[in-house]
Amino acid sequence: MTPEPSRRDAVRAAAASVIPAALADLGTLVRIPSVAWPAFDQTQVARSAEAVAALFRDLDFFDRVEVATAAIPGTDEHGQPAVLATRAARNGRPTVLLYAHHDVQPAGDEALWDSPPFEPTVRDGRLYGRGAADDKAGVMAHVAALRAVIEALGRDVDLGVAVFIEGEEEYGSRSFGQFLSDNADALRADAIVVADSGNWDERTPALTVSLRGNARFTLRVRTLDHASHSGMFGGAVPDAMLATVKLLSTLWDDDGAVAVAGMTARDAATPDYSEQTLRAEAGLPDGVSPIGRGPILSRMWNQPSITITGIDATSVAAASNTLAPETSVVISARVAPGQSAQEAYAAMQAHLRAHAPFGAELTFSDVDLGDGFLVDTGGWAVADVRTAFEEGYGVPSVDVGVGGSIPFIADLVRQFPGAQILVTGVEDPHSRAHSPNESLHLDTFRHAVAAEALLLESLDARTV
Repeated sequence: MTPEPSRRDAVRAAAASVIPAALADLGTLVRIPSVAWPAFDQTQVARSAEAVAALFRDLDFFDRVEVATAAIPGTDEHGQPAVLATRAARNGRPTVLLYAHHDVQPAGDEALWDSPPFEPTVRDGRLYGRGAADDKAGVMAHVAALRAVIEALGRDVDLGVAVFIEGEEEYGSRSFGQFLSDNADALRADAIVVADSGNWDERTPALTVSLRGNARFTLRVRTLDHASHSGMFGGAVPDAMLATVKLLSTLWDDDGAVAVAGMTARDAATPDYSEQTLRAEAGLPDGVSPIGRGPILSRMWNQPSITITGIDATSVAAASNTLAPETSVVISARVAPGQSAQEAYAAMQAHLRAHAPFGAELTFSDVDLGDGFLVDTGGWAVADVRTAFEEGYGVPSVDVGVGGSIPFIADLVRQFPGAQILVTGVEDPHSRAHSPNESLHLDTFRHAVAAEALLLESLDARTV
């Protein structure tokens, strides 16, 4: 169905008009330090949820808007507060589910920030602050797009809309699956827009069509019953650090590519992407070589990777002439799309056991697995979002893979197998999500709001 040009023009104009208020509201949300990790003030997460709920209530568009929680399976606890809003479809129109999350990463070392992390600051066309991009900008893209639709078309549209704004995505989405199950009827939709990814650059929109999975676990390496004097026994007795270093080195080959039998790669073409671009976007200095083999984007999108993200060992300050009996490390792997996280974890476990030096005792714990995601790009919703992207940004969109993981998308696929899932976002390669000086490119946000508003208009003109 070809939309009426007058409707599209009205939505596009309305999308431009709502930006100042949307950015002001985004600033208000950024000021709330909604870190879901237990070591932080949990009242701020609740405060954030209420602030987000108020934004959706003020639209006067939904049949209901509420703050809700769900149980964490296997525990007596509940997850963090999420916002749930619903509006029933009419006259054969589809329903769209809009997802984002209002919790944020911790600020980290505030000395590394050029401005306070929870004080929104505009510099050189970017809004800086924790959550300014990931993912309170995603929340506000949904709010602003709905404001534009209401302004242009009125509240009496036929499109069904459900909203799920999660409160613990950065803390592992522990109650996500249960929340979906508890609210399955309210959240069931024909298309799902997940506003938690990135764009090709600040000018070019992207639809994420593949995501790597994740397999994270803690490995303990033990070689001694107790610590011993390194001078008296060194050279005859293996300490845990020696065994750990030798063991971990077997995970990669000389190029830095994963060397674990059973971890697979996906064979798929990738766009051109230069080493110079990689250096600029990743902060890779001259003199330090990239790792892996094959096209650079294939290494990040379609091949597995393994990173040591934490280690428990004697600190430099407490170093003594001692053979340490045990060492623990956190191993974080990204799994190629198409391979299950469980299969990849089993391959790593088998590899580590087979390569344990000196008969070292290995213990595996704290296993966290999430499957990757591949989009079926043949659906009508994909066609609609590509059109909306091109109109909203003024340039054609790019299909991209993402090296990171969004494990909860596998939960969405399981709960709503018939829904078309559109992974979009407002970030660009310089947003520095999770890092000091996280920021949102303001023009990217303007284009993203216009594109989502135009997508909603397309859906409202469609029957299913």
